Amino acid sequence: MLLQAGQMGWKHLFHLRDYVRSSLWLIPFIAIPIELAATRILHRLDSWLGWTFLDLGVSGAQGMLNAIITATLSFVVFTFGSLLVALQIASGQMTPRIIATILVRDNVVRYTTGLFIFTLLFAISALNRIQTTAFQLVEFIAACLGVLCFAAFLFLIDYASRLLRPISIIGRVGEAGLRVIRSVYPDPNLNGSETARSLKALGPPGRVVQHSGKSEIILAVHLKDLMSLAEQSHGIIELVPQLGDFVATSEPLFRLYDGATSLDESELKLTLAFGPERTLAQDPTFAFRIVIDIALKALSPAINDPTTAVIAIDQLARLLRSVGNRNLHTDEVLAATGELRVICRTPNWENFVELALTEIRLCGVQNIQIARRLRAMIENLIETLSKHRHPALLEQLTLLDREVDRLFIYGEDRALALVGDTQGLGGASGAKHVHSQSV
Repeated sequence: MLLQAGQMGWKHLFHLRDYVRSSLWLIPFIAIPIELAATRILHRLDSWLGWTFLDLGVSGAQGMLNAIITATLSFVVFTFGSLLVALQIASGQMTPRIIATILVRDNVVRYTTGLFIFTLLFAISALNRIQTTAFQLVEFIAACLGVLCFAAFLFLIDYASRLLRPISIIGRVGEAGLRVIRSVYPDPNLNGSETARSLKALGPPGRVVQHSGKSEIILAVHLKDLMSLAEQSHGIIELVPQLGDFVATSEPLFRLYDGATSLDESELKLTLAFGPERTLAQDPTFAFRIVIDIALKALSPAINDPTTAVIAIDQLARLLRSVGNRNLHTDEVLAATGELRVICRTPNWENFVELALTEIRLCGVQNIQIARRLRAMIENLIETLSKHRHPALLEQLTLLDREVDRLFIYGEDRALALVGDTQGLGGASGAKHVHSQSV
């Protein structure tokens, strides 16, 4: 019973945290009760202190507060209107997946909007309390908030213009991806080797638990609780889908072996969190997916922006290097006694390499920038990662060579495309390689 309560608490906490981080309205809404309390406290403090700051009369205070109300209301309307337009443009030019993962989670936008709402309500409350005298402390605070709103609004325009650039969006996705990789694979790959991913032959499962809820995507798994259930039952629990997979109703969710067949179905399902779309919570490949989608959109004939694709490849190289330098644990989770208890599938090195390179290679190698940047990326990873990471990279390099031979007819273009360049075309690294080959 205690374990089930803990599982339910984890599941609700996971969804609550994700909702809070992705809700644009929450901070402005919290500003409302804070303003109600602050207004009453400051009015009482003003009466008690009797200070004079701005030395405003009733008409002057009313005029100032009306101006603040008009300005902050305009700021709120402009901010939300511009945000909606920006979301549409950004999702159309890059990918819709950045809306939930990056844009609506930005704290600068949320807290700036919260400041506007707080100042608007504060000025309205102060205006309503003015009868025969102006509260000098309250008017001073309102004036400071008004000036702060003007500064925040100007800053927000500049910040949003920088945020919506492809290099900023791709960079933020890359940073988020690195955090997920570090959390999912916390151990560095110091010895340059990993345990082979060979699942023992378990035979047919004793029981299969199907997904009975709404068809959704699996977002996270509480592996610790799943392990506890397996150890208590002295059995083996196999999680059939991988994180990020879409699970339809009645599809297999768990395969149970040995003593695990006696486990309660509801307890097993409480170890999983589902949602309508993938998130970066525990899914390291989703960061790759977002960056790749931006690169593919940039390489499409409608947009034709290979430089943005080169910027995306920069981040893919960064993510791949982080993955390559970490211990990608096996699918088998063992108990302290060494017995197999849980099978939870995670991507291996080959999966990451294929995801990062295949689609961009197929869609973009005809552009010489992409061919050269992909080559520089693969060659650099081969130079900097352990030898056991090389086979998958060498395979991609061979496929890249074949694509270049197939697509570039002229020998001069082919020779240029066979040179790695970290800038795509015109970089110093590419020039050095060309010079060394000509010598």
